[in-house]
Parts: sequence; C-alpha cells; structure tokens
Amino acid sequence: MPCPVKFSGGIIHQLLLREVHHNGPSDDMWFLLGTHEVMFSKVELCLITGLRFGVVPDTSSYVSVDNGLHHRYFGGKDEILPFELRDVLRRGEFQQAYDSVKLCLIYMLNWILMGLDERVNIPVWQLWLVDDPVGFDVFR
Repeated sequence: MPCPVKFSGGIIHQLLLREVHHNGPSDDMWFLLGTHEVMFSKVELCLITGLRFGVVPDTSSYVSVDNGLHHRYFGGKDEILPFELRDVLRRGEFQQAYDSVKLCLIYMLNWILMGLDERVNIPVWQLWLVDDPVGFDVFR
C-alpha cells in the first residue's frame, strides 16, 4: 500500500542550510550532504515536476476565442485582477465542463509556478491560451 509523501518545511530548511556556493552556472544549486556534494539544477526540476525549459512561445499571436473564458467570466475586459479570478473560482459556478480546470491552470501558472505578485493583473493572453489545450501543453 503506497504511503503518501508529505511536505516537510523542516527538511527543506535543513537542506538549504547545507547549500555550498560555487562558481558554476547560476541556476545550479549545490549541497553538502555528509561528505557528498549534490547538485540540483533545471534538469532535476524538470524530472520532478514534468515542466520544460526552453524558448517562451510568442504570445502575441494568441487571439480571443469566441465565447471563451475571457468573455464568459470576465466580460472580455482588458485587465483582470487576481481577486476577480479567485472570486470566480470560489463561486464554483462554471458554464462549461473544464472551465474550473482551465481557471485553476491560470491561477497555478501565475502564483505557484511564476510566483507573481498578487497585485499584478492577469495577462489576457493566458485566458486565450488555456482555451487551446494543445497550445497550453506546448507552453508548459
């Protein structure tokens, strides 16, 4: 029977206390664990999370989908505030089957993966992007 893995902030803290500063690439992290130096880089992050690194797609070509999320939940307006997205998610009243998933993807993209400040508006192109599952998969 599988045992669920739980997050431990204490373990992360102890690991970060053992970070070794180095002169290599700035996006690599090295840790001294016992007598071993261990590296954590973008490669390991990709393996763990399933995310990819590479060229960011050109988002200027994305266009609004007729009756897409942008229009159904935000009236097609140009600036969408983070609290508006949270309000839509909290209400839990979705007009189409996968709207809740798409809106959660936008939330995760901005405040979990990209770590954006919650005072920053949501870029409209993201709403257009999640209406295209193939395009979103390429973006990730």
